[in-house]
Amino acid sequence: PADALFILGDLFEVWIGDDAALQPGFEADCGELLRSTAERLPVFLMHGNRDFMVGPAFAAHCGITLLDDPTVLSLHGERWLLSHGDILCLEDTDYLAFRAQVRTPEWQAAFLARPLEERRALARSMREQSEARKQTPEMLWADVDTSAARGWLQRSRAKTLVHGHTHRPAQHDLGDGWQRIVLSDWDAAAHPPRAQVLCLSPAGPQRVDLR
Repeated sequence: PADALFILGDLFEVWIGDDAALQPGFEADCGELLRSTAERLPVFLMHGNRDFMVGPAFAAHCGITLLDDPTVLSLHGERWLLSHGDILCLEDTDYLAFRAQVRTPEWQAAFLARPLEERRALARSMREQSEARKQTPEMLWADVDTSAARGWLQRSRAKTLVHGHTHRPAQHDLGDGWQRIVLSDWDAAAHPPRAQVLCLSPAGPQRVDLR
């Protein structure tokens, strides 16, 4: 059994505000599942590019802890640097500009002031635009910048960066004893389904398929 659960972003396809979980439906059901999980072990959640609007009210209701990006985890005598990973994709300049805009308190306050259904419609539109961008040639190779990743590791005094976002599960040697571990995305509807976790134990990191 695990001692703790770390979710490094994009637990939800979209999150339009904590008040969405106050109504019966998918968001409320997810909240109850998180709450029941948090009663058994500590649960930590980092914002991703899809669910960056998850707020302290929902976290408190579920009994989970929101993490900064990046976060250093000290475990088994090692320092692990945890990140969603999107901010390190330096070639994706359009997305980084969008990210900077939507992470401001002013943008988020204006978004949350809209009616719930209007927020749902806007989120669907942004999601469709995001999916369309993924098919463009420049997005097919946009990835974490190696120099930036090395800089993060050096400043944090960690040896391993663990992140998601790119959906390209792999383990990269960055030189000088540093490495980058990329998590898989989850998709139960894929063929075959994808549901993989990374276990950090005294023996080292190990990928486990939960399919």
